[in-house]
Amino acid sequence: MMGEVMTRPNVTVRHMETASGGQAPNQFIIKTEEGDWFQSYKSLICFYGNSGEVLLDKNYWDYSSTTGRYRNQFLGENKAATLKKIKSGEYKLVDMRVDLGRTLPSKKGETNE
Repeated sequence: MMGEVMTRPNVTVRHMETASGGQAPNQFIIKTEEGDWFQSYKSLICFYGNSGEVLLDKNYWDYSSTTGRYRNQFLGENKAATLKKIKSGEYKLVDMRVDLGRTLPSKKGETNE
């Protein structure tokens, strides 16, 4: 797999791709049993669960144009669509540095709240 950085049991980390097909520095997709994560630099930006649940970090989801470009690629939509889904409640904003244990879905798609 192009851009693969690390593989552990049930976890794979790989670089995202630039528009020209190269490795995007500091932009990663982390695949787990529960779903996929988007990490930009050292910050978790988004979680896309296997059940379809989307969590965005309320502090970093729109941190910079680079983060936004790769978030859009990860979600397969533009910023306007993401904002609409946040406003409708389809996407949930959380503080991933604080709330991870309370908001992440379990393997069955349930939250741990």
